[in-house]
Amino acid sequence: MKRYLLPSFLLISIITFAQSPLIEQARNYRKTKEHALLGEFMGLLSIPNVVYDTVGIQKTAAYIVKMMEARGIKTQMLDGKTKGVPPAIFGEVNVPNATKTIVFYAHYDGQPVNPNQWAEGIEPFKSVFLDASLEKGGKIIPAPKADEKINPEWRIYGRSASDDKAGVFSILSAYEVLTKLGIQPSVNIKFFFEGEEEAGSIHLAEILEKHKDKLKSDLWIICDGPVHQSGRKQVVFGVRGDVNMEVKVYASKRPLHSGHYGNWAPNPAMLLAKLLASMKDDNGRVLIKGFYDDVIPFTEIERRAIAKVPSVDEQMKNELGFMRPEGGGKSLVELINLPSLNINGFSSANVGKMAANVIPVSATAALDLRLVLGNDAQRQVQKVIEHIKAQGYYVTQNESITDEERIKYPLIARVQAQKGYNAQRTKMDLPIAQNVIKAVQSSTNEEVVLMPSLGGSLPLFLFEKYLATPTITVPIANHDNNQHAENENIRIQNIWNGIETYVALMKM
Repeated sequence: MKRYLLPSFLLISIITFAQSPLIEQARNYRKTKEHALLGEFMGLLSIPNVVYDTVGIQKTAAYIVKMMEARGIKTQMLDGKTKGVPPAIFGEVNVPNATKTIVFYAHYDGQPVNPNQWAEGIEPFKSVFLDASLEKGGKIIPAPKADEKINPEWRIYGRSASDDKAGVFSILSAYEVLTKLGIQPSVNIKFFFEGEEEAGSIHLAEILEKHKDKLKSDLWIICDGPVHQSGRKQVVFGVRGDVNMEVKVYASKRPLHSGHYGNWAPNPAMLLAKLLASMKDDNGRVLIKGFYDDVIPFTEIERRAIAKVPSVDEQMKNELGFMRPEGGGKSLVELINLPSLNINGFSSANVGKMAANVIPVSATAALDLRLVLGNDAQRQVQKVIEHIKAQGYYVTQNESITDEERIKYPLIARVQAQKGYNAQRTKMDLPIAQNVIKAVQSSTNEEVVLMPSLGGSLPLFLFEKYLATPTITVPIANHDNNQHAENENIRIQNIWNGIETYVALMKM
């Protein structure tokens, strides 16, 4: 049997790359239940779950409660102080003689959708099978019949197929597999499915604080996000924080004919484009004063882990169709561990068939600031505001601009920011972290990728702040899943792998 010694800096004992007998048992059971499992998953995907759709969120939660009760899990809705917001779905399984308690987290809400942007024949909440990804020429195929073999390379397309109904489904299916096999978990299990993650988890703190006694545990395991781009499973010890801003600049009080007033009246789209361009250099480095100053550097353990992450830069450049990345020569894994400033959207007047020869009255940009350990969300926002002021702008938060302000200030920008949340990172050498690594490694023949931090964001600092409990993220989705965008999908093999991963974690 092939054995491999993990680096001594992670203090991990010898583990094997061969899958454990438990995983073989889980796989054999799953193969007999594939159609039923996917039928349940498709039913979950068919329920609209846009985070701002109260009715859809309630229906989604009700479906998940039925899934949990069918597995013998007692459930409860956990709310906070604010009324009318999506509750967290809570379940608990106490295991005799277990000495550790693990909370398994996923979220059941999804991003907003524009059905017109989805590919022909694919609708956000009428999930369908494709024989491959759209990018590889995949075609819609009928749902497999009960006696038809399911190809693990098929894709299921639909909103939240990967982010994050797949997480909810994989966790619950893993527990089902164990119970059907008559295998007792080695830890007490708590389930926590959030319904407001895609809105920034703005009421999660209330829920954690109100129910902190019920949520006591030794670790939270987060099921969200993709596996590594190489296709290998990964264990992630932190996430970047996130805060969103909107910047709107103003010019004339009414739209103007571009022939009568062009070259004289200021164009807000051009003003905003120049303002945004002043924020980054040609290599993508943010030029805002102090933007990187408060970053806490990685430890030696974390630096060595990053050095072992397989490079996917050339793979991703070819896959995504560009040859000159930002970063001045730094790798993808290096750059996603730095603070970032992204333009999520830019709007001013119309384009395409709706375009008119006008000078618009305003232009708006949505900005996304990703934060690393050491950054504070509101402090980072203030740095951006100070930069805008340094470019000569009068900055206001008011929705409307007065005539007095227009007369007094030649450049006016309205800046509004959400509350946001900070980054979080768990120490990689904690004993319980080593157990997680061993468990995930036992579910695959390939070496697991260990990442100090994910490029994406989750409000994981809240679990440390209110519960004093570490978190580790174990994602399952394919990297090309189109999460948050049109044509979101999940590769079926990633669902199967996810179930096996969480079986191993419940028996770690």
